[in-house]
Amino acid sequence: MGRVAQVFVKSLLKERRMVYCSTTVELARQSFCRGLRAFSTAATEAKPSSGVCFELSEEQKEVQELARKFTRDEIIPKAAEYDRTMEYPWDIVKKAWAVGLTNTHIPKHCGGVEMGVFEGCLIAEELAYGCSGIKTAIEGSGLGQTPVIIAGNKEQQKKYLGRLIEEPLVTAYCVTEPGAGSDVNGVKTRAEKKGDDYILNGQKMWITNGGVANWYFVLARTNPDPKCPANKAFSGFIVDRDTPGITPGRKEINMGQRCSDTRGITFEDVRVPKANLLLGEGAGFKIAMGAFDKTRPPVASGATGVARRALDEATKYSLERKTFGVPIANHQAVAFMLADMAISIETARLAYMMAAWQTDNGIRNSYFSSIAKAHAADIANKCVSDAVQIFGGAGFNSEYPVEKLMRDAKIYQIYEGTSQIQRLVISRQLIESFKQRA
Repeated sequence: MGRVAQVFVKSLLKERRMVYCSTTVELARQSFCRGLRAFSTAATEAKPSSGVCFELSEEQKEVQELARKFTRDEIIPKAAEYDRTMEYPWDIVKKAWAVGLTNTHIPKHCGGVEMGVFEGCLIAEELAYGCSGIKTAIEGSGLGQTPVIIAGNKEQQKKYLGRLIEEPLVTAYCVTEPGAGSDVNGVKTRAEKKGDDYILNGQKMWITNGGVANWYFVLARTNPDPKCPANKAFSGFIVDRDTPGITPGRKEINMGQRCSDTRGITFEDVRVPKANLLLGEGAGFKIAMGAFDKTRPPVASGATGVARRALDEATKYSLERKTFGVPIANHQAVAFMLADMAISIETARLAYMMAAWQTDNGIRNSYFSSIAKAHAADIANKCVSDAVQIFGGAGFNSEYPVEKLMRDAKIYQIYEGTSQIQRLVISRQLIESFKQRA
């Protein structure tokens, strides 16, 4: 038993009971977090001092294995049913919280373990392998938390991040609107200062966890001048879900990731205390975009997990299905499709690991996070399409798993910045870098 696994066992106290892996265990949250803090410190110390290393540390391997086992035991058996019912997977979210697979980036002074983005990506790939809809339900909360992690003061962090450690709650990131997605400058939601409060009015759309979140990060215009540049016009706020004037809309019925809770949210004369303003007026755009540098690598890792699942399902089927007297895996047409899928998955993983490593080491990673996100999203869609093709008629049927994978994969080319927006970011930085070298 490894050192982290031993910490897990020592954390089994009498404060909470849950069923996990068919064994009743007793978990104490504070003791568990102390154990993961030990992991966090050990993982930092285990980083190589020089050169390139592609080997995960023993602690990272154990976290990866924990996520893999959780996915195998808790997510995969229930994924199809949640896809059918479209219910929010609260039971799985609560179990993931109990074993430490959520809120991994929350600072230590709030009771969190302050894991790196790299370790979060390892977890996200495994969860998405089981069901990217359930993974999005979990990871969407991480997106909502990130603005507070990078821009919140100690009091804001303790109040809003601390409560996520105390009980299984989730958050939401409210930026997109009916008429403003990639064009953030088109955001119409306004926040007008009145005394010590801000009055928030507007409507958000396609908000992950919109109907189940305990609190929101909300981007709103505080400078009414339409000519004011985006980097000065918007401010970021923490908004409690139970504040009067907030009305979540209906749960949207999406093509894929159907158990993820996606809604529009209306804000009508919502009073937000000045204490809930992040950094100051005009800092919202910088905060919102800065969050993506940290959250796009985990999105890329999720897409990689979907692609990996597609490859595994296609490989298994190709060894079982026979044509002309042999398994179809023996036919070069199929074997080369599997090989191309493997090439894509391995390169996508390297890309998201590079982007995650950069942000964990304080290097601005907009360029590589956009590369990782765009590449992984595209290869996920190519891999699931090829998996359906290998399955043939069975792949077009909802009784087989690749049909769901194909529906789930499409959103990766859309949310957290479309593949076209990623290419815009990449090309701009590429050209600017070339000009500086010339």
